Amino acid sequence: MKFINIGFGNMVAADRVVTIVSPDSAPIKRLIQDAKDAGRVIDVSCGRRTRAVIITDSEHVILSAIQAETIANRLDSDIDEDDTEE
Repeated sequence: MKFINIGFGNMVAADRVVTIVSPDSAPIKRLIQDAKDAGRVIDVSCGRRTRAVIITDSEHVILSAIQAETIANRLDSDIDEDDTEE
């Protein structure tokens, strides 16, 4: 199982990530609020501004202070490493 660093020493299982999005749009803000109401939000931003929203296959919503593009690059590099190992 591969893990991706999502900031401040926090990791998420790479195979559980469905999408990584920016928190700026209204639909994503509604999704975050709905997940908060349902108790499915994991906030790992350590009090900083949320810059990425990670949605998992278990419908948990993870809020990170790391840019979405940075997390996506880490996920891509992790997938590329798996291809070269085989």
